[in-house]
Amino acid sequence: MLKLIGLGILSGLFFSATFVLNEAMSAAGGHWLWSASLRYGFVIIFLTLFLLMRKGVSYLKELTRLLLEYKSFWTITGTIGFGFFYLFLCYSADHTPGWIISATWQFTLVASLIIFGLLGKSFHPLVWVFAIVIFAGVVLVNLSHLHTMTSDQLIYGAVPVLIAAFCYPLGNQILWEAKYGTHKRIPHIKSPLLNDVFAKLWLLSVGTIPLWLVLVAVVQPEAPSVGQLTSTAIVALCSGVIATGLFIMARNKASNTTEIAAVDATQASEVLFAIIGGYLLLGSELPNLVSTIGIIVIVIGLGLFLKYQKLEPKPKIPTDKVV
Repeated sequence: MLKLIGLGILSGLFFSATFVLNEAMSAAGGHWLWSASLRYGFVIIFLTLFLLMRKGVSYLKELTRLLLEYKSFWTITGTIGFGFFYLFLCYSADHTPGWIISATWQFTLVASLIIFGLLGKSFHPLVWVFAIVIFAGVVLVNLSHLHTMTSDQLIYGAVPVLIAAFCYPLGNQILWEAKYGTHKRIPHIKSPLLNDVFAKLWLLSVGTIPLWLVLVAVVQPEAPSVGQLTSTAIVALCSGVIATGLFIMARNKASNTTEIAAVDATQASEVLFAIIGGYLLLGSELPNLVSTIGIIVIVIGLGLFLKYQKLEPKPKIPTDKVV
């Protein structure tokens, strides 16, 4: 268990680069749309090279055939789970510090439960108490900045993250349902390629391309600077490849749902790393007392979720979620 938690925390360190670098790009005047779209552009490049070296050209051809066979599915699922998710995170970076985004992002565990519930999966009643605890922590973190932020800044900073918190698990769950054929309105994709996490990452990332093309044509942002190109490449490598790889490795090594939940809970470490990174690299302010209490409440809520895993009934949760 300790090794799994260690891998999860290390992945949290690399994931936190997303929040810190997005804040830095926003401060430097980089447009949020480039921060979002270029990240997936680089992820596609990195994953394509990785899959070519790992599996060869024939494997990539099989992936392309699967992409074209279910092109509507990959476009819709990729747009929701990857495109909208990261678009809203980058937009919020224009309005609030990275560590607040990171703390608010922890609400995704609660959003996951709501989505599972809507899809007919049952939970122990106590899980909703734990959800309220995490939500209370998120509220405290954001309320702590009311004295320095306008209502518009709070809305444009926090609300997009909460929307992203729903988009991410929804996209993951749609893919999970497609893989196992458990929902009558979602196509059952019977392909062994879906057993490869990096193949799924590639398919979902490519599925976001139409979204970025449409948004760039409509918004028409100024061309990205060299600094923004470099930063998004670093985010893609750190978060899209290294952090995801470590996180998936930890989840795959888990032997039961309690260990899986422990790995998931290590996402809370992103808050701490985002605070430290923002303070050291960007000179961001440290959390005040109310924010600190909020972060502690979030961690307590995540800890309660670990305890919940020992209760029945247990939800059927996919073991290959990605960020």
